[in-house]
Amino acid sequence: MKGRKPKPAGMKLIEGNPGKKHIRREPEPPESGVPSPPPQLDAYGVEEWHRVADGLHAMGVLTGIDQQTLAAYCGAYSRWRHAEEELNKLKEKSELNAMILQTVSGNYIQQPLIGIANKAAHDMMRYAAEFGLTPSARARLALEPSQKADKFSGLIGVIKNG
Repeated sequence: MKGRKPKPAGMKLIEGNPGKKHIRREPEPPESGVPSPPPQLDAYGVEEWHRVADGLHAMGVLTGIDQQTLAAYCGAYSRWRHAEEELNKLKEKSELNAMILQTVSGNYIQQPLIGIANKAAHDMMRYAAEFGLTPSARARLALEPSQKADKFSGLIGVIKNG
């Protein structure tokens, strides 16, 4: 399918249905509380899961059915963090070694860790936008000021403690 992704009905209602089109009813996943992190996540992935899951659930954008999508975000976060840590170790030894490598034939190439970090960061941002984890994604919600305080009070506590 090409074109824009369809906007969820709840999002249209929050925004006041600016297109004034009929809002179709969508399937709603059952309320199941905050899902647990899946076992395939490493320590960094689980740490990120616990940092964001409660806030996402409080915002109403995370249910049990979304577990694997959030796991993909947390996995990308973990890959990004591991790659950045390894790059920092290389920088301590030599700034140049953190940026380029010399091949056996004598050519210079970009340090592969940079590509890993960049790809993981790109994946993280893509998943983050799905959950409203970026400022621009949250701005699209356009809640009334009184609703914002109620809807995001759980997220604010998570961000301050995270």
